[in-house]
Parts: sequence; C-alpha cells; structure tokens
Amino acid sequence: MPSGKPPGKHFRQLLFSEAIAQPKVLAAQETLSSPTTEPADPRAMDATDCILQGITAVGRRLEAMDLKITDLSAASVSIMTDIDCFSEMVADLDQRLTNVEDHVGMLPEHDAELQTLREKLTDLEDRSRRDNIRSLAYQKERKALISKHSFKACSQS
Repeated sequence: MPSGKPPGKHFRQLLFSEAIAQPKVLAAQETLSSPTTEPADPRAMDATDCILQGITAVGRRLEAMDLKITDLSAASVSIMTDIDCFSEMVADLDQRLTNVEDHVGMLPEHDAELQTLREKLTDLEDRSRRDNIRSLAYQKERKALISKHSFKACSQS
C-alpha cells in the first residue's frame, strides 16, 4: 500500500462488491441456494464453497481489524489531547522561565538599591539610639534640676 495506511472500510466494501459481482460467484451462489437444481460439476461447487469460505474468513479478519483500528483511533485522539495539554503546559512554563530570566538581569540593580536602603536603615537606627540616649540624659538632668530646685525651695521655706 503506497500510503502506509491499512486498508479502510471503503476499500473492503469495494473488494467485497467486486468479489460478489463476479458472474461465476453469483452463478455458484444461485446454484447453492436453489434446491431443485443439481450442479453440473461437483468440482465447481467445491471451488465455489472454498471461495465463499475464503471471502467470509477475510471478512471476519477485516471486521476484527476494523475494531482494532477504531480502538487505535480512539487511543490516538486521547494521546493527541494529552499532547496538546502538555504543549500548553510547556508553553506556560517557558513563559514563566522567560519572565524569571527577565528579572534576573535586574537583580544587580535591585541589590544596589537594597544595599542603599540597608545603609539608610542603619543610619536611622543609630540616630534613634543617640536620640534615645539624649532623651534619657535630658530626662535625668531635668529630674535632677527639678529635685535640686525643689530641695532649694523646701530649704528656703
């Protein structure tokens, strides 16, 4: 077969129609179906029986092959659906990978920005500590001044 495909249903129907349409086969079938007519040659009847048995056997084989082809067709549709699904997943993953690769180029830029922000945070923490220390020192001084003035006021009275 030139196309590499198994014979299809139409080919089998054509084969059977040609085989049945042959005049010798038709004459043999008429001879077998007619109980009143005796065949002229018993060898012709044997040959006709062999031909009909061969055609029937081929028909059964082709029906079995037809079922297998139908099963294979259903399986191939299922496989094609799976392939389409996997293709979509691969395309999605490829897009995600492209997005990640695009952002990887920006990492040094973000790293420098992150370092600047860390330095600012450290500076703000240091200022806050200094301000807290000053505030505590100021509060102690104030308490000392208040208690000193209170003591003087109490002593003078």
